[in-house]
Amino acid sequence: MRLLPAPVMGESSSAAIALVVVIVVAVFGFVLLIALLAYGKLWFQAYMSGAEVALVSLIGMGFRQVKPLVIVNAKIMAAQAGLDIGRRAGISTSRLEAHYLAGGNVTGVIHAIIAAHRAGIDLDFDRACAIDLAGRDVMDAVRTSVHPKVIDCPDPQRSGKATLSAIARNGVELRIRARVTVRTNLEQLIGGATEETIIARVGEGIITSIGSADSHLEVLENPDRISRAVLERGLDAHTAFEIVSIDIADIDVGENIGARLQADQAEADTRVARAQAEQRRAEAVAMEQEMKAKVAENRARLVLAEAEVPLAMGDAFRQGNLSRPDAASTTSAPSTSA
Repeated sequence: MRLLPAPVMGESSSAAIALVVVIVVAVFGFVLLIALLAYGKLWFQAYMSGAEVALVSLIGMGFRQVKPLVIVNAKIMAAQAGLDIGRRAGISTSRLEAHYLAGGNVTGVIHAIIAAHRAGIDLDFDRACAIDLAGRDVMDAVRTSVHPKVIDCPDPQRSGKATLSAIARNGVELRIRARVTVRTNLEQLIGGATEETIIARVGEGIITSIGSADSHLEVLENPDRISRAVLERGLDAHTAFEIVSIDIADIDVGENIGARLQADQAEADTRVARAQAEQRRAEAVAMEQEMKAKVAENRARLVLAEAEVPLAMGDAFRQGNLSRPDAASTTSAPSTSA
């Protein structure tokens, strides 16, 4: 048996290693080619825009079921707007992915941050994400902060009433419609009360202010006293809005509730007096009938007493206690002659 020389075995091992290397390189190149075909355009777009999105991150997004187009566009908008896109404290790719996986609106958050940055409003990425995940429209909140919003008080769509009804101390009703200008308070947007609370508080303040006025004429002469009184109460505390102004849009005079109540009270007093007079009349009639009964009773007693007089006289005659007048005169005559 003839043995092969050692150099021949070394050459076969080297060839096998080279073949493995070639296969690995080919597989890697094939994967890289697929990745370039799938994400090369996005990566190049991000690279040219200075968004700093790695190709490995784009491949990972595909495995994590994250839409790379949304993340890349958001990162490009942030970079072009001059926002911090650093990996530590900025709007990084991983933070955008985390907000996307949490169910947030990545594009809306970036739009809101850019708008706030342009308007000079302090709104960082974490707060914007928290507002978005809380169910609030962060873009609408920033828009309301820049352009204040006008709320009708009362709101016909919510309450079905067009005016507020308040009564002054003199009993005159005033019907008022106010307009409240508010802007969003981003610091209290999370957990703060909504527009319904603002409308309810302003309505309560208007009614209280009118109710403390001695006359409705004072309110008609100075409608701004209502606005001042309501603003001094701090009605926007613990709400998502800051009240800019309260304007009285319309004020009308309603019914004279005090006079109507006084008329109703007088009518009730009249009915009570009539009832009491009727009661006294009935008592007087009953007393009269009672007196008539007593008179009849006394007459009956008188008749009985008169009937007893002859009986008493008969008993007196029988007992000799009472004599006849003629007998007395006959008896007394002989004694005189003697």
